[in-house]
Amino acid sequence: MSGFDPFKDNDDGLAVQEAKPKLKMPPLYKVILLNDDFTPMDFVIEILMNFFAMPEEKATQVMLQIHTQGVGVCGTYTKDVAETKVYIVNEYSREHHHPLLCSMEEM
Repeated sequence: MSGFDPFKDNDDGLAVQEAKPKLKMPPLYKVILLNDDFTPMDFVIEILMNFFAMPEEKATQVMLQIHTQGVGVCGTYTKDVAETKVYIVNEYSREHHHPLLCSMEEM
């Protein structure tokens, strides 16, 4: 009696490849500082060095960009990290009585 045998290899020569899940990179966000007419330049440099690990020379360049162009990018991060950086910088600025505003934009 012939029939289907569940213990026999019945693939009829077909190769089956498991589908790998397609992983997508999470969206990235730019953390930015916005210029104002009150926050001292040294304070902006301090923020960039302390919260964004920039060396002093790079922090000075970004601070000058913020000063002359009105906005400067501090770094690019995943959403959670960007939100945390924005929160920490804004809180630190308020604690020191500066109106410096940190924000984020999806790339």
